[in-house]
Amino acid sequence: MEIADRRTPAPNLVSLAAYARKLTADTPRAVLGLAGPPGAGKSTLARALVAQIGEGAAYLPLDGFHLSNAQLERLGLTARKGSEPSFDVWGYVDLLRRVLDETGRDIYVPDYDRTLDEPVAARHVVPPAARLIVTEGNYLACDLPGWRDAFVFMEECWYVEAPGDVRQVRLVERQLAGGRDEAKARDWVATNDDPNGELVEKSRDRCHRILSTIGMDMFNSQQ
Repeated sequence: MEIADRRTPAPNLVSLAAYARKLTADTPRAVLGLAGPPGAGKSTLARALVAQIGEGAAYLPLDGFHLSNAQLERLGLTARKGSEPSFDVWGYVDLLRRVLDETGRDIYVPDYDRTLDEPVAARHVVPPAARLIVTEGNYLACDLPGWRDAFVFMEECWYVEAPGDVRQVRLVERQLAGGRDEAKARDWVATNDDPNGELVEKSRDRCHRILSTIGMDMFNSQQ
């Protein structure tokens, strides 16, 4: 699919959902990816799109493929949780393949539980009626082993961005909600989220659309 006129400066949820539905026009089921740096609003937009479309869409978050804390400790990645190598990218690729191939049965989808600080199995489901699968995660458009394979399964991949100061506030608040004090929250963002975001930004030009959720009311379908 041609990548042109990619910037959508003032996205409207209704129009984005209408366009996303069209991705299934010539196929029984299609995957729409939302890539972008931490704190850009990917998961909020993904959930809003699925809610706007209704039973014809389903949600598949990359966060369900976080490695467990035990595996991160084994690999020496505890301090880099959320970084590119801290995900089971091949498990993610296999699930994308399944949702496109197995359209006649329920397919269960893992997620990440911020209270448990661990991935959890089967939180979401892709039912047979779902023709559009909305998946989101930092690294979906990265030109790296595994992620290239995932990208092939996406009909389109959109890059979600937000101003750096907005993302910083969101990311610190996320860490505070997770139990870190302010100093540790800011240190985590500086030493982990920021480097992850720099890697993700390199994938921006591979995406079909570039949009910001700033100014878009993703919870008001009448805008």
